[in-house]
Parts: sequence; C-alpha cells; structure tokens
Amino acid sequence: MKAITYSRYGGPEVLEYRDVPEPKLGPDSVLVRVRASSVNPVDWKVREGYLDGIMDAFFPVVPGWDLAGVVERAGAAVPEFAPGDEVIGYVRQDVVHHGTYAEYVAAPVRTLAPKPRTLSWEQAGSLPLVGLTAYQALVKALAVGAGETVLVHAAAGGVGHIAVQIAVARGARVIGTASERNFDHLRELGAEPVAYGDGLADRVRRLAPDGVHAALDLIGGEALEVSPGLLAEGGRLASIVDGRVKELGGAYVFVRPDSADLTELGRLVDSGAVTVDVAQTFPLERAAEAQRANAEGHVRGKIAITVP
Repeated sequence: MKAITYSRYGGPEVLEYRDVPEPKLGPDSVLVRVRASSVNPVDWKVREGYLDGIMDAFFPVVPGWDLAGVVERAGAAVPEFAPGDEVIGYVRQDVVHHGTYAEYVAAPVRTLAPKPRTLSWEQAGSLPLVGLTAYQALVKALAVGAGETVLVHAAAGGVGHIAVQIAVARGARVIGTASERNFDHLRELGAEPVAYGDGLADRVRRLAPDGVHAALDLIGGEALEVSPGLLAEGGRLASIVDGRVKELGGAYVFVRPDSADLTELGRLVDSGAVTVDVAQTFPLERAAEAQRANAEGHVRGKIAITVP
C-alpha cells in the first residue's frame, strides 16, 4: 500500500511517499480503507522529535492520527463494526509507528466512531482530534453550561472553531479571540470576536465587565497570562498547550481517544450544531506541503489530506 513515512526526525523534507506493507490486524482492531486524514500541529511536532521524551518512535514512522474511511475487515474480537461501515477515528496509540497518512490503517475499536452522515470525507477526516480536544476541554474539563460566558482564545483555528460551536450548542455566550480577517467567520459561528494583541484584556472586559465563567486557551503566551484576570468569581480555566495552567489553578487538557465522546461529537454534527471548516486539501503524496502549510500558521479551520 502507499503511505507517507519518515525514517528520522527532521523537517518536511524527511517525509517520503512510498510503498509499505499493509498493517497486521489485531483482534481488537478493524482494517480501515482511509479516504481522508488531516494535518494537526502535533503531526509535525512529532516529526521534529518534540514528543520523543514521552512517546517511543519506531522508524519508519507513518504520521497522522486522524482518519475517515471504510471498514475492510474486523478483528476477531470486534462486534461493533462490519465491512462497509463508514467510520472516523482519532487513532493515537502509545507509540509512534503506524499512523493514518496511509491507504490502510489497523485502528483499535476504542479510537473509532461512526462517520457523521452530513460531512464530506475531507471534513470527517479533519474532525476527530480537534473535535475531541474541544469537546473534552469544554464539556469535561470546564463543564460549560447554558447561560455562561466562555472565552475561547484562537477561536478561528482548528480546535477553536469547533469549540465555539460546541459552546454555542450548550447554550453559552462565546467571546472568541482572532485576527480581524476572521471576525465575520466567528460571527457566523455564533461568537463575538475580539482582536489579538495589546489591549486584549481591556477589550474582553468591555464585553464581559463581570468576567467570564470559563476561558479556554488554545495558543499559550499572552492568552494564558491574561486569562486568570478575566475570570468571574469561581471561573474556570483550561489550556491545551501550556502545562503552566495548573499553576494558575486551571486544567491542562491532553486529548485522548474516546469512542463515546467521538460518537457524541458525531451526533452534534448530524444535528446541525457543529460543522468542520476545511481551508485547504492536499492529496496524500503532497503531505509534506500540507504539514509545511500547517506549521506556517494563519490557517482558518483545518488542512485535509485525501487518499486516492
């Protein structure tokens, strides 16, 4: 089968499009014929060795943790899925080796859920990591509820635009930080936009003079630093990028595969409450370009990878 691999840590130039053996199918997994994957910042951070201290890498590595595709075969201990089922998955395992930038993936059942009917393959393949991150941060870490005001930093990005929609679906008022070119998009999603940069805290206070009930940091730096001072009494704080949030009394969220969460996320999508913004699409053989575009930043929504 065709896949993207790398045999050493490095920049996008280490990625190769080549033939590799089809993965073996364990008893608790299904073999998925991949239709789409997507690029997340963690993909190129893993490629550059930033996670080497916490995850063993077995070269050659196939990158990627997102997928949408069709079940080809089910493992011996799998009653949940059958050949022909359309699925999505956040296929992160405990080691870095068999990723999703490939024609076929042996995906553990715990990482999968039914594909939302209303999404294209590109949208579905772009949903799992960012969707689960937003869902687990807002629902589990922050427990956002109706009538609350939520501040989402980097609200137009991959995780951010999903977080805005989930918070709105839960009945919250959302203030989202972004560059001015994304203001109209945030308004369409139901958020009140606020510009990054000097004076950010004052601009948020003008919209929420009594403070916000919850703040979700998706970017770090100034966003995290100013957030505690923007909370109302009893307000909650979470970050997905900076562990220092714990020193500020908040929660650090590292997304984990969860079939039940992913299924619930799919229900939100099919109800019309959440959709996925795909900014660019690259074919599998151009995965290096896709990762380069993601690393450069300033992408609204997601970058999808299609598998022929």
